[in-house]
Amino acid sequence: MLAAETAIRAKRKLTNRLIAAHDAARLRPHLSEDMVLIVGNGELIQGADAVIAAFASQFADPAFITYLRSPQTVELSEDGHRAAESGHWVGSWKGGLEVSGAYMAAWRESRGQWLLERELYITLRD
Repeated sequence: MLAAETAIRAKRKLTNRLIAAHDAARLRPHLSEDMVLIVGNGELIQGADAVIAAFASQFADPAFITYLRSPQTVELSEDGHRAAESGHWVGSWKGGLEVSGAYMAAWRESRGQWLLERELYITLRD
């Protein structure tokens, strides 16, 4: 089980780096086809392609810097094929604007890889 938690935390670090690099296309392999994302304002985005399009749109904003997700817990299912991650996130823009809050993510193991299948972000400070 520790290996799965380590793999999920490593995937989170990698996706944080890809977001900081504004590389939407390289995020795609880390998402399940049926990915569902609820962003901080409550908007629902369904499907991996729609999530990637939303990131690409965000990256087109010249003021956008990054989103940093910092996991606090990773909890595995009994069968070891699903996991729940929770933590805090911060979004940063040029000029010092920051938005932050809490998040939860659901991961699914598929063919030896961990994929994000659900993410819920709650804005607590804007």
